[in-house]
Amino acid sequence: MTVVHLTVTEDEAGIRLDRYFHRHYPHVTHGVLQKLCRTGQIRVEGRRVTASSRLEVGQNIRIPPTLVAMLFHVQDRKTQLDKRLVQEIRKMVLYQDKYLIVLNKPAGLAVQGGSGIIKHIDMMLDGLREGEDARPRLVHRVDRDTSGVLLLAKTPGIAAHLAASFRGRDVKKIYWAVVVGRPTPLSGEIDQPLVKLGRGPESVVVPADRRDDDAQSARSTYEVLDSIARKFSWLELSPLTGRTHQLRVHCESLGTPIVGDPKYGGALAHPAGVIDQLHLHARMLDIPHPAGGRLCVSAELPDHMKSTFRDFGFSAGPTPKPLRSGVS
Repeated sequence: MTVVHLTVTEDEAGIRLDRYFHRHYPHVTHGVLQKLCRTGQIRVEGRRVTASSRLEVGQNIRIPPTLVAMLFHVQDRKTQLDKRLVQEIRKMVLYQDKYLIVLNKPAGLAVQGGSGIIKHIDMMLDGLREGEDARPRLVHRVDRDTSGVLLLAKTPGIAAHLAASFRGRDVKKIYWAVVVGRPTPLSGEIDQPLVKLGRGPESVVVPADRRDDDAQSARSTYEVLDSIARKFSWLELSPLTGRTHQLRVHCESLGTPIVGDPKYGGALAHPAGVIDQLHLHARMLDIPHPAGGRLCVSAELPDHMKSTFRDFGFSAGPTPKPLRSGVS
């Protein structure tokens, strides 16, 4: 293989060299990158650089032969991905344009890998590439057992733009849940700080005292949309903050755990005669679109929640089509 020269695009302007390599060569460790910079094998505009150097639009980056093979595969990565996985992730697409993609993630499918996880959304993203387009990037996360709307960006710059919207609370998220019991009052705001205990798959999130040093602010709104006496309720939930398992713990703190929750609510969350699967669905996402205006996308309920809705007489109605508004 020979030396290759890459040009910094507008989408990559301002990032550090190590971040650039993390995007293009995720398997190159920081130590290896530092060595390649130190020995002059990687250069920017013909000059030696450090891993922390900032890049500018139009700059030329020298890629040594040792790394060229990692960028230019003999086969397109998309064709290397199992065709069944390509078909599977393409069936999840609810909306896409040249900036972003919105999926309806199935319940039980993890967003990223981890201990004991061999199949996840992240490993399937090459199936959404078109030609030489960049690999789509995750913008946020949805719990493995939760179904519904998942947002992807088509370039790193768009990913950063959308992530900033999430951090700035300019994103509206609506979840639907079926819970055991009926909360009182029938609507309101839950302001219950949370703290995470333990690490890995065995970790849990629990309510915390506001005075605890490790407590994280967590706020959600809820509204009862329908109920069967006081046995079960259909809730509309909106997280105002983004803590791990926030809605699940907040529902438990109301005394109405989500049906089928494997971690929170104990035996109460697993009533007889109801499908024992988490009944939490990311129904709608309303975001500022990178090109202007707003985009609102809703996801159809998963099969197990459709079944429960039929059994309980809850009427979800038709799923609205994606709507882009505020664009002249």
